[in-house]
Amino acid sequence: MARRSAPPGSGPSYMSPSYGGASRGRLADPNESWFATVYREHIVAPQHLPGNISMLTGVAVFAGGIAFLRHFGDILTAGL
Repeated sequence: MARRSAPPGSGPSYMSPSYGGASRGRLADPNESWFATVYREHIVAPQHLPGNISMLTGVAVFAGGIAFLRHFGDILTAGL
């Protein structure tokens, strides 16, 4: 049986057609600031959201641990 390939010009199968932000079919607002562009394309973009939430969780646990030890660290070492 012969193997069938994708039609010519369809692009790689591991990338969705909407990947790539404004350069892939979506028109960018010419009056949008660079911060708004970075926020839209890198922070809240669906393909980056799971990794961003994971990093935010790690930073929050780290900061919470520091705050906890600064407030209650003397209780933890009182028996020594």
